Amino acid sequence: MEKEASAPEKTKEDVVVAADSVEKVDEKEKQPPPVQPEEPKIPQTLISFKEESNVIADLSDSERKALQELKQLVQEALNNRHFTSPKEEEKEKQPPPSSDAPKTDGPSSESDKSTEIKPPQEQQAPAEVAPPPPQPPAEEEVSIWGVPLLKDDRTDVILLKFLRARDFKVRDAFVMIKNTIQWRKDFGIEALLNEDLGDDLEKVVFMHGFDRDGHPVCYNVYGEFQNKQLYAKTFSDEEKRMKFLRWRIQFLERSIRKLNFRPGGVSTIFQVNDLKNSPGPGKRELRIATKQALQLLQDNYPEFVAKQVFINVPWWYLAFHTMISPFMTQRTKSKFVFAGPSKSAETLFKYISPEHVPIQYGGLSVDYCDCNPEFTIDDPATEITVKPATKQNVEIIIYEKCTVVWEIRVVGWEVSYGAEFVPEAKDKYTIIIQKPTKLSPADEPVVCQRFKVDELGKILLTVDNPTSKKKKLLYRFKVEPF
Repeated sequence: MEKEASAPEKTKEDVVVAADSVEKVDEKEKQPPPVQPEEPKIPQTLISFKEESNVIADLSDSERKALQELKQLVQEALNNRHFTSPKEEEKEKQPPPSSDAPKTDGPSSESDKSTEIKPPQEQQAPAEVAPPPPQPPAEEEVSIWGVPLLKDDRTDVILLKFLRARDFKVRDAFVMIKNTIQWRKDFGIEALLNEDLGDDLEKVVFMHGFDRDGHPVCYNVYGEFQNKQLYAKTFSDEEKRMKFLRWRIQFLERSIRKLNFRPGGVSTIFQVNDLKNSPGPGKRELRIATKQALQLLQDNYPEFVAKQVFINVPWWYLAFHTMISPFMTQRTKSKFVFAGPSKSAETLFKYISPEHVPIQYGGLSVDYCDCNPEFTIDDPATEITVKPATKQNVEIIIYEKCTVVWEIRVVGWEVSYGAEFVPEAKDKYTIIIQKPTKLSPADEPVVCQRFKVDELGKILLTVDNPTSKKKKLLYRFKVEPF
């Protein structure tokens, strides 16, 4: 949130941005007080989760002790092959069928008996050979999410996830690890990674950009299931629901493999759940699938969510959330943030900078496969809050001949926008780039313009907000010298 309050600076020699006094007042208003995790009314920021470091030196004495105890339990289990299921052990110990066993295809005939050659008696007993000393069982090798246990410091991060999920109760965390390893074998996770489960759901769940703390962002778009054909294809029977569950687990596993499990690295994902046009609570099949997925994820994927933000939340969802809430731990529920349709973009910007938020959610980020944008997620944007019934001016000062390219958006529009070039020379006339035009929510969400400048001056962007609501103004620009 502190990043939101201070707009990114443009440190170019030929350009200076000067917003009028409205921006300065707004920035003061947006400056948050020091983080007080104890205040339940203030939404927790990602900073509070970042304080739970995965670096050993940052842990408390009791946490370090719990981690060492858990590592010892895991090492003993590996030494004694306790992570191998009884069926697997029995299979490994099963001796191969002996080829020396006597054959009894049928009764011997008299002629067989008469022609049978019997060796001397002393040759029947083979020489006794001392059996080799018993070898200790080889240490078991177990990997979780592509990380081999107890091979390097990534194991510390993995084990801390289980400890935190069980409030640092070592025995409980160890049981959870054993259960997770067994579930991964039963579910066939390693084989699942390479399965082709189709691309029907690629618009339902997708990764896009990073939050302000570097976590990859995953979007879950439940409104896609308004498509009756897709809904039936995904949830209509148990077999289809299981395929959906496998697809969701596959997507999660592939995403997790891209995380950094080194101490101090980013090993969690920021989740955004878009409930706009989501099927209502009457959809029994969706409820069943959601409950199944929730239980699986909570039991076998501890501490992989940095934040769980729900946007475009409809009125009925709170009742639905109350219904599924008993199946979630208190720690899981503490990461939830809810926002209605009018507050969705504003809520996302608290955690994700606008250049990383997709256009459909109020940001500036586009799908690079569909077009060739002037800007990318690497070009920072500035945020300004435009107060009700006020005008907001943004000045781009020009010091040399160049082409200026800018992108501007007011979330939800309902404002007038105009642009002009004001020459520095007093005897020159102002050039209208765009006449003040009223823009509605139905208009293009982002306006991208360019202007060739061959004299000193400034480009003035003006946003007039006649409404009684605050508006979020986003803009960014770059200079292309001649």
